Amino acid sequence: MIIRVVPHENAWAEEFQKEAGLFRAILGGELLRVYHIGSTAVPDLKAKPVIDLMPVVKDVNAVDRFKADFESAGYEYMGEHGIPDRRFLKKGGEHRTHNAHIFGVRSEGDIRRHLAVRDYLRSHPLEAAAYGALKEKLALLFPADIDGYCDGKDAFVKQLEQKALAFYENRFKTLDFSEN
Repeated sequence: MIIRVVPHENAWAEEFQKEAGLFRAILGGELLRVYHIGSTAVPDLKAKPVIDLMPVVKDVNAVDRFKADFESAGYEYMGEHGIPDRRFLKKGGEHRTHNAHIFGVRSEGDIRRHLAVRDYLRSHPLEAAAYGALKEKLALLFPADIDGYCDGKDAFVKQLEQKALAFYENRFKTLDFSEN
């Protein structure tokens, strides 16, 4: 996989909506909400052109029975993929287009973390610009090494998560999944 970081594209929001519809159709009544997360969800943030979705479901274990449906829709079903109580799916092979991080309602900490970082970057353009610059630099340093790219972001992202969670401490105390 060649790592590319590009300027933000407004079409990413439309791509998210299209793919969210697919998750609604596949998961049906098991699905509570689908969020657009990650760098493509932050206006003006440079990003790898990969749409990250975070579907929240009633029971993450129930998602396993939809594996064949996701595979028919072009997703590779990765199971927990290193994070307990998550189902990770990716689409596009070597030219990845989408990632899905499916969590059950019991995974409030993970859900809260993703939403806080997204919203923090949306409301702090200087932090978003610094993050975009770091990602751009790392993509040049590690154009074919996703582990090197991710390792290079690790300290920045951990610090960003702490700031975001502190900033939104009250906002995400109670999560509401009623809107879909």
